Amino acid sequence: MRSLGGHLVSKQVFYFRLSSKSHYFRTPALWNAKRQVQTRGNACSAPYPKRTHTCGELTPAHAGIHVTLTGWLLPERKVSKTMSFFPIKDSSGTTQLVVRKEHANDHLTALSELPVESTIAIEGEVLVRPELSRRGEGTGQIEVQVNNFTLLNPAHRNMPFIPSDNQTTVNEDLRARFRYLDLRRTALADNIRKRSQVTRIIRDTLHDDGFLEVETPLLLKSTPEGAREFLVPSRVGQSTAQHDGKYTPLFYALPQSPQQPKQLLICSGAVDKYFQIAKCFRDEDGRKDRQPEFTQIDLEMAFVSWGVDSNIFSSNTWRIGGHEVRSVIERLVRHIWQKVEEITLPNSFRVITYNEAMARYGSDKPDTRIDLEIQDITPSLPIHARASLEDLGDILEAIIIRPSESCSFLRASEECSYEDEPNVSRSVIADSNLLNWLCDNRSINLKLSSEEHALLNKTLRVASGDTIWLSHRRKIPEGGSTALGRLRTRISELAHTRGDYVPHAVPHFLWVTEFPLFTRADPDKEFLACGRWSSTHHPFTAPMWQDIEAMYAGRIDQVRGQHYDLVLNGVEIGGGSVRVHDAAMQEYIFSQILQLSDAEKSSFDHLLHALKCGAPPHGGIALGFDRLMAILCKTPTIRDVIAFPKSGAGTDLLFKSPAAINEEVLNQYGVRPTRC
Repeated sequence: MRSLGGHLVSKQVFYFRLSSKSHYFRTPALWNAKRQVQTRGNACSAPYPKRTHTCGELTPAHAGIHVTLTGWLLPERKVSKTMSFFPIKDSSGTTQLVVRKEHANDHLTALSELPVESTIAIEGEVLVRPELSRRGEGTGQIEVQVNNFTLLNPAHRNMPFIPSDNQTTVNEDLRARFRYLDLRRTALADNIRKRSQVTRIIRDTLHDDGFLEVETPLLLKSTPEGAREFLVPSRVGQSTAQHDGKYTPLFYALPQSPQQPKQLLICSGAVDKYFQIAKCFRDEDGRKDRQPEFTQIDLEMAFVSWGVDSNIFSSNTWRIGGHEVRSVIERLVRHIWQKVEEITLPNSFRVITYNEAMARYGSDKPDTRIDLEIQDITPSLPIHARASLEDLGDILEAIIIRPSESCSFLRASEECSYEDEPNVSRSVIADSNLLNWLCDNRSINLKLSSEEHALLNKTLRVASGDTIWLSHRRKIPEGGSTALGRLRTRISELAHTRGDYVPHAVPHFLWVTEFPLFTRADPDKEFLACGRWSSTHHPFTAPMWQDIEAMYAGRIDQVRGQHYDLVLNGVEIGGGSVRVHDAAMQEYIFSQILQLSDAEKSSFDHLLHALKCGAPPHGGIALGFDRLMAILCKTPTIRDVIAFPKSGAGTDLLFKSPAAINEEVLNQYGVRPTRC
């Protein structure tokens, strides 16, 4: 008998049976003299010792104190018949337990019978490890000698996989089906914790900058803004919903972004600087870096500039408006990298135009760490060859890989496949073809004399041993990448895989500006555009003031937008623009350029009216929070930084969604299933 909190308590032994295949084992329990505790099942459904510390906080400063830890029991490591080590883990870290199974501690032998990943509470004394056994800082310096333990909930002996087992590769689908086990892995748990840390930094930084956090609706009306939407059937208003004299089902649409609500907030004058960590939804085909539901850091500001302010930015490379948005984002990103990565970023990020990005790197989101650049070799060709390309509106581009300058990419260049790029060809220069490598290229079909070849070689510094990748394309770039741009990325990825090339560790941030305002080269928007022009960004993006005249004159392909993308190491992590605040201009874009029908335009009536009510010049941006976190957590997929992500196909194997709904429920919404 011993005294506990003024009550006389005796130590008793209870028997638990884990499963039909498990052994009986004994665990110590407390029998209250005044009240008998009944346990039904294997889990502890009664008071248990209160945790005093987490498994990640104990240090040598705690030596000698009595502690209670709670967490998951990891595999035992036996030192002798009477001594074992057990790690105990919770979300904060891991602590090593020492169990001495002498006669006085006979009840502790039951720990060895517990299934791995069972939850327990242990009581014991903190000891400093022997000097030769110390590992790193914190809990690596100490161990806890166990005096007592309580089984809180035994783990199943046949779990789909053991989260603490880092040696076994687990199928992705199995991990998704049992995501709650997957999240127990240290790597994923650390990602979720880091995401929370970055969220706090974002909120603190923007609040300090005078931004208001405002929530916007999730149930809106379907609008033709670009991407496919998720629709939500509604019973609200069904009794009055008619179309051509017939009752018709009504639907909400989940927002692709809070674009219209945030603009209306600024138009109202109630909010000068808005932000939100917003949930967004797009019904897109599954991709590695996309999810049907995703999170973005959403900002909008009133009274943003409409052109260059040399007093703010001395460089003339930023020739559009929105300097205020640029300053806020650069400051926010610097704070995140300083606090999370302990990296000091430059005060301002490099800026290039869309045309320069496509010409030099073949991508509108280039990875500028890769030391390969594309050259337009058209000006170096003889006059007759240059004229034949110009007549077609084409240019000839090249990536030249020299052994003396690009040795990291030599093997990858030799092994890189390019059959899926019909406009790309490769020439390996040797003495035998030094004076005819371009003439022999059937895909280019240009005729040069030996003398012209020699002059071209001199101009381009071509020598035996070089590899030349060639491609011809339209002079005016369109879309997100060129053939050589895709090849450049492929070569660098292959070189990285083979260990020949390691990207720079310093992050390369880059602003890309002056995109075409309208496009016909976006397959993701073609299903809505149906051959019409579509907005490169969205229909509310303002043109550069220098191109307004061209827009009204019908020279649509010459109009550049006040659109800016933020790129990090070849990944677009954000995009924004200065908005149209002139109702007449917005109406012209809807009607004359995008050629929206009256029904399509009616979706924007409220926005057009708000613009007519004294809306200020405004602009904003949205950063892809999931992509940003994937980079900070150094993982190739955003699924590793989302607690409960969808699969690459957009399905949820854990919650088994999407799922069929029975006809009785569908009838309540006026929806009838049909067979496709």
